[in-house]
Amino acid sequence: MIEGLTKMESILFVLTVFSMVAFLATVIVLYKFFNLYKNTVVQNMRKIEDIEGSKKDKKIVVIGGGTGQSVFLRGLKHLTKNITAIVTVADDGGGSGALREDLGMLPPGDIRNCLLALANIEPTMSEVMQYRFKEGALRGQSFGNLFLAAMTGLYGNFENAVYRMSQIFAITGRVLPVSLDDINLVAELENGEIIVGESVIPKESKRYNSKIKKISLDNKKAKPLDEVISSIKSADAIVIGPGSLYTSILPNLLVEGVVDALSTSKAPVIYLCNIMTQPGETDNMDVVDHIRALIMHAGVNFIDYVIVNNEELPMGVFERYAKDGAQMVVLDHIQREKIKSFNISLREEKLIEIKSGYIRHDSELVSKVVIDICNEIRN
Repeated sequence: MIEGLTKMESILFVLTVFSMVAFLATVIVLYKFFNLYKNTVVQNMRKIEDIEGSKKDKKIVVIGGGTGQSVFLRGLKHLTKNITAIVTVADDGGGSGALREDLGMLPPGDIRNCLLALANIEPTMSEVMQYRFKEGALRGQSFGNLFLAAMTGLYGNFENAVYRMSQIFAITGRVLPVSLDDINLVAELENGEIIVGESVIPKESKRYNSKIKKISLDNKKAKPLDEVISSIKSADAIVIGPGSLYTSILPNLLVEGVVDALSTSKAPVIYLCNIMTQPGETDNMDVVDHIRALIMHAGVNFIDYVIVNNEELPMGVFERYAKDGAQMVVLDHIQREKIKSFNISLREEKLIEIKSGYIRHDSELVSKVVIDICNEIRN
């Protein structure tokens, strides 16, 4: 019994204290439950918003290879999460070519660059993946190429390796090799010479002083990944380029079924024309020449839009490129009329970005033009 209180009063006191404790405990539990509920609802709402936002994001397919494609992807990932990069696997030069020959794997270089362009990783990690060994047996080889080679060995095939690497790097969108089949490029020059191998085609074209007449694949039965075709068919827009016309872009279109998918897709097909010609590949070619080459190799006009740069280059930068035989891909009135006769819509924009003396497309400006085209069509 509590001192100074009767037995009944003590019992009532204990019951009152117990009731207050129980009440406070209930309040605390309810408060915690409410916070948990609120946090769960907020998290679920955010997930729903992310899913809805992802659904609202334009589904953009980018077809190509080389530096131009990866540069473009770096800007595009800030405007949409629904990106599918379809990448050529015809590279046979440099570190990629060495791994292709030694390990019998698909060339990893262009795939690696696209993965890193879409990656959400620390800058240091990106630098490590791009690091090239300077001496020894690995001289000239990229660590990223070796990483992808190791992943291919670990997971059994190139497709699984790319998928796992995409997870590790938490990439925005996805990267797909156009095919898992072994592919080599074959070029017929205007002088009749036949050149085999992506890495030697421009060199031999320059050596013979003869332009490329036609490009083809040595493996006529090469098949695209199923995801390549399905992504093209479900896209809101398909961007071809930027990149080397004959050795980065056309190899994708020559894989069986890709042109059919482009021709039947409801999405607009946008050709992003190069800013400069490439010696040994597109010497003296203007915008219309680029378009004609694409249509000729495809066998059908699948292009709905062409985006062309109309910004002039600073003299110092232009002269540096001119020494190597490169020229600006210019557009004039006659070409505008010709493009119109092809039933292709033309977008002329200032798209140049110059970094360390190198001319590139401004990825943010190009990405905005692509999204604008999507919105125009939707409206």
